[in-house]
Amino acid sequence: MSPLKPLLILLCFTFKLQAADPVNLNDLPSDLKVPAVTHEAPAPGKRVWQTNAGFEKTEIAHALYLPSDWQADRKYPVIMEYPGNGGYSNALGDRSRGRVQDCKLGYGLSEGKGMIWVSLPFVDPKTGQHAIKWWGDPDATAAYCKQTAARICTEYGGDPENVFLTGFSRGAIACNYIGLRDAEIAALWKAMLPHSHYDGVRKWNYSDSDAASARKRLARWGTRPQFISHELSTRQTEAFLKDDQTKGQFTFMALPYPNHSDEWVLKDIPERTRARNWLKKIVQNHPPN
Repeated sequence: MSPLKPLLILLCFTFKLQAADPVNLNDLPSDLKVPAVTHEAPAPGKRVWQTNAGFEKTEIAHALYLPSDWQADRKYPVIMEYPGNGGYSNALGDRSRGRVQDCKLGYGLSEGKGMIWVSLPFVDPKTGQHAIKWWGDPDATAAYCKQTAARICTEYGGDPENVFLTGFSRGAIACNYIGLRDAEIAALWKAMLPHSHYDGVRKWNYSDSDAASARKRLARWGTRPQFISHELSTRQTEAFLKDDQTKGQFTFMALPYPNHSDEWVLKDIPERTRARNWLKKIVQNHPPN
């Protein structure tokens, strides 16, 4: 045998390992299960439907989860969340139905303890329903969000100095697109955690998805922190923010999985631990803007 042959075999084997497809996130076990939404009164450990005043004759509602350790005489951080677009699936087994009840990030990040979690709708006043794809009416959606945040802080002990916004895919874009829509809603947030997509990085099929419009919204953010994650790479978002004049505190995390999915927060993986630690630090140490 040629002395070079074993070396060639080793090199080929190494190349195959390096070229192997990333692990499918859906093959990893989950250690959390998101509670189903029920038509009950709010209670610790329950996730329930709520309808805001003025929406009683519509099907528009949000899902409220009070943490398992909730007590009526205490204040709690609040994490509010928008879902992805409906009608999405891929060959990896990822699926997004676009419904309010499909949100996962807030539960996985808090482990269902210590934080109030609210899953928000995209309000379509014409149909009286949550919009499964895109925004419904963006201004009406922002107004509903403001109404809900005030309600949660008044009725359930939400801490107005510790309100966070998160979302997956469409919901990630919504962090800035809805969450920074005007000065009033922008002032609600202590920090944001958008996962997989970012407002302004690419143009979508609605009129103000362009980078210039997104930068106007982002100008309302100031110096507050955002934890920005994406499957495989965050380079496009990093480049977009590097060119911007904002002074926000941006933390980037690329997940080593190809999945377009929010299921990662239900898995015991280092990336979830990192996101949770960031959130805990912001709650405890970061002064309100």
